[in-house]
Amino acid sequence: MHDVRYPHISGPVPVVVCWVLSRAALLLFVFELADFPGQSVVYDVAVVYRDWYPTLLHGAFPAHDVTWQYPPGAAAVLVAPGAVPHLGYTAAFFWLAFLADAAVFAALLRDAHRRSWRLDGAWVWVAGIALLGPIVYARYDVTATAFGVAALLALRRRPALGGLLAGAGALVKVWPILLLLGTAPGRATRRAWTSAAATAGFVCLLCYATMRGAFSFLVAQRDRGTEIESLGGLVLHLARHAGWHGRTVLRYGSIEFLGPHVRLVGDAALALSVLALCWLLLWRLRARVFTAATPYDAGFAAVLAFTTTSRVISPQYLVWLVGVGAVCVTLRESVMRLPVLLLIPAVLLTTLEFPVFFPHVVRSDLPGVALILARNALLASATLIASRRLWRAARPLPPAAPPEVPSARSLTRGSPRA
Repeated sequence: MHDVRYPHISGPVPVVVCWVLSRAALLLFVFELADFPGQSVVYDVAVVYRDWYPTLLHGAFPAHDVTWQYPPGAAAVLVAPGAVPHLGYTAAFFWLAFLADAAVFAALLRDAHRRSWRLDGAWVWVAGIALLGPIVYARYDVTATAFGVAALLALRRRPALGGLLAGAGALVKVWPILLLLGTAPGRATRRAWTSAAATAGFVCLLCYATMRGAFSFLVAQRDRGTEIESLGGLVLHLARHAGWHGRTVLRYGSIEFLGPHVRLVGDAALALSVLALCWLLLWRLRARVFTAATPYDAGFAAVLAFTTTSRVISPQYLVWLVGVGAVCVTLRESVMRLPVLLLIPAVLLTTLEFPVFFPHVVRSDLPGVALILARNALLASATLIASRRLWRAARPLPPAAPPEVPSARSLTRGSPRA
């Protein structure tokens, strides 16, 4: 009897099945055919984005609304659902988000096929997005992540295309431009950065010339305060238990703290972001070793640092980290495996703090503070570990000492007597 083998069982079949089942569940949740615990996450799409749609369609940005805090390229993403026939705006948005998720998964599978079905990256994407829950399809960050993942995967073979995709992604959500930090010096860097600058510059000029309020988002971003899920927010949660009398309010599209010293906490967070930028620039100037994984590792460390130090850590920001982290673990040479591993429980805690137990976070009671403390501790730990590993990986190893040649005296001393 012949030995029957099933090579496909260890191939992509299990991860594809898990992706299909988990994404079917996300669609059931966003279409509210099944209840997800906690408060609804579809308000932004069903109300905010849909209200912006007519303004964007008629050639203007919603500069009158302080919740408009996005680069001009976001207009294309938010107008696209209206072009889908026979579907309402909200339903079309969810399906387009699903397609962006599918595009990232397909790109990771294609990359895995080139590496003899090394599926680490695909599994990170499937698990991370499933744990993050329905908010992935109820915000447009998954579309920006699709640009970022495509840019990273293209950088190794076609740096100009990678730069173009990173520039296009930056027009949607800014952060993908950080993914060019680790390109190899020389021709690859010149082609990638020039392509990104040309893409972003051309589209910005086009939006400025044809639409009103193209850069109004900069004002709203500048005026944002300390959001309750951020590192600074954690400080104020703890201060509440020490007698600080502040309050939480809905401002600029998120729940923020108001009260004494809040501005100081926000300035400290901004200073941390500036320090992170300075450190990344110093790393770039002093880096001497660039491997195939360096663009992936540097991009992940940069996005992680800016996410962790931000005055706002909205739950959907974790989509960015899951996507870039998934690309990192596609290569054995990556030094980011531990930080990416720390990201998985951070994603789960993020879903627990919003939307499941968000009222506890708003009240700063013990369960809410414990969730924010644990999640932010994981993000901070991952940031520090990623930074240290990135720095060490970019430094050349010291030359090995030549083997010591024994002297004639030592040979004589060690020889047996006649």
